[in-house]
Amino acid sequence: MSFDAASFRPEHFLWELADGVATVTLNRPERKNPLTFESYAELRDTFRALNDARDVKVVIIRGAGGNFCSGGDVHEIIGPLTKMDDTGLLEFTTMTGDLVRAIRACPQPVIAAVEGVCAGAGAILAMASDIRFASPDAKAAFLFTRVGLSGADMGACAILPRIIGHGRAAELLFTGRSMSADEGLAWGFWNRVVDDVEAEARALALQLSSGPTFAHTITKRQLHAEWHVSIDQAITMEAEAQAVCMRTRDFHRAYEAFAAKGKPQFQGD
Repeated sequence: MSFDAASFRPEHFLWELADGVATVTLNRPERKNPLTFESYAELRDTFRALNDARDVKVVIIRGAGGNFCSGGDVHEIIGPLTKMDDTGLLEFTTMTGDLVRAIRACPQPVIAAVEGVCAGAGAILAMASDIRFASPDAKAAFLFTRVGLSGADMGACAILPRIIGHGRAAELLFTGRSMSADEGLAWGFWNRVVDDVEAEARALALQLSSGPTFAHTITKRQLHAEWHVSIDQAITMEAEAQAVCMRTRDFHRAYEAFAAKGKPQFQGD
């Protein structure tokens, strides 16, 4: 069953689809866009549904009001968690982890456009994205230790070291301190730090959405799958994946365009 992205109206965040680019906007600016039980679940379900959204080529995640996301809402999540039994706690932590799985498993490239506060689960959302752009005032903090929890949250101990290195990830996860935009850029967490982060994300999203989107799906899938295998196995996997891409019309369109000294018009098939 296909996901009707054009008419989708979520309850707990904003959604816009234009030119193949879907924009998810966390929209509680008065509190720096914290997440709730309901928004976690709806985000998870939305990214899962994107597997069947052929009209969505790229996804941007952003926050309203000059901040990205302040993490789990203190009153609506952290307070209730202190009263839950073991079953309820595990259900919650499994759900939040499933959101990261869904972001990484959806076929579309996901771009985080980050301004201001990017903390806790907000930092995880950025981390789980494929590409991350930040404004100069962006501050990312994996602040779980500040509330007596471990840094092992939503895959952070696996994913963050692969992005910035073990030692840097360990420091951030042990201390919960903020990583400045300049630090994050130097460490490879941010792809770019720019004044107009939304325009930068939009420009790249449009570039990707006009490209060979089936091939982009294969690239994303292999980036994820090849974490777990040897280099020899990865080479074999890529040979098989690339052979599939060579059967696409986009590949043939590109050859015909180059032969005619033109520009290929990719259609994602």
